[in-house]
Amino acid sequence: MQFITPIEVSRNKTAYFIVDIRERYEFDFGNIGCLNIPMDEFCSRVSELPENQQIVLMCKSGKRATALGNLLSIDFNKSDILVLEGGIQAWKNTIEPTLNIE
Repeated sequence: MQFITPIEVSRNKTAYFIVDIRERYEFDFGNIGCLNIPMDEFCSRVSELPENQQIVLMCKSGKRATALGNLLSIDFNKSDILVLEGGIQAWKNTIEPTLNIE
């Protein structure tokens, strides 16, 4: 598992499969237009991840995404996992200042 900055993702957003792992209410409040799979549903929905694209996990600050990234690397043998450094808070601060987040 590695980390990626919001700037790196924003340069070529379509190159990544971005998954927001925040709870549905957090996602509904504000998101960057990606798939939402809440962390507690993730293991049962891992089959929804593509096999041929790097996956970027994001949460509010990066802590939940880091924990889930470690789990996916160890338990699911996923090597194409990236964690959005600083989460959606960092995205708001560096890319999209008008984004509503809780």
